Amino acid sequence: MGDGVQWMVGAVTSSGWMLDVHFARGIDAEELAVRMGARREAAAGPMTDAETEDLDVDGYPGRGPGSAVVRVGEHAGWAFAVLYGRYHDRLGEVSRDGVEAVHYHHNSEHPPTTVLYARDGRTVCGYGLGEERVRWGEERDRFLPDLVAAGILNPDGDTYRETGDYDRVERKRLGLAVFEERLGLSLPRTVLTEDRLPVYAVMGSPADDFEEISSWAGADGRPLPDRRLGLIPAGLRRDYERATAPRWRERGAHHRVAVPTLRAEAVLKAPGPGTEH
Repeated sequence: MGDGVQWMVGAVTSSGWMLDVHFARGIDAEELAVRMGARREAAAGPMTDAETEDLDVDGYPGRGPGSAVVRVGEHAGWAFAVLYGRYHDRLGEVSRDGVEAVHYHHNSEHPPTTVLYARDGRTVCGYGLGEERVRWGEERDRFLPDLVAAGILNPDGDTYRETGDYDRVERKRLGLAVFEERLGLSLPRTVLTEDRLPVYAVMGSPADDFEEISSWAGADGRPLPDRRLGLIPAGLRRDYERATAPRWRERGAHHRVAVPTLRAEAVLKAPGPGTEH
């Protein structure tokens, strides 16, 4: 099975705070990207995790145009898509037509890390790592025997086996191990280090004003955005709006905030079921 997925606990992408991965069994990597919002045959790259920083995607809800990309691949019988940018839960769409899917979402600024399993367009089961007594899905107790066997929960499903001091990272690893063992889930560690994978835009592409901003960038001597990916980098859009809107300063006087990008701001996760922030 290779590297499994337990190593993902606490791991982050080049963003420095997030690791968001959709897995799918029954479709290939491009189909996974398409179900997440990409245009077919519109891959750019390949790129490493570190190289995605140059895409300057905007990952902050409510500010800027909003964009997200995925790096995709296949491993151990699963297609996978690592997300960069705006929070983008597509579990229902990914799992339609009998496909099995898992969504792992870790955001260090908005715990808990959540893991959800779906099939045929419905959420089967899932929970937050470290919050396993709050379980979701049509079969919320499907993995309860495994959580009991792992020493996380008591058989009642509502109380924890350990109530005193314990290794929280180890507890989360054990919770994720249930998905690894039950589903044969695996992801290579090299995905976050050296692997060069195809990149697809899944949100914010194609931008309606792509041609307009590209023309302005070319005339101003700026690097042109990637035409195949179809994304307008958040920084380029900000500069374009400043340069072309005569009253930009007045408009921004009430709430002048620079558009955050993955290099500077955290991706805010919409609260999941049963989760409070």
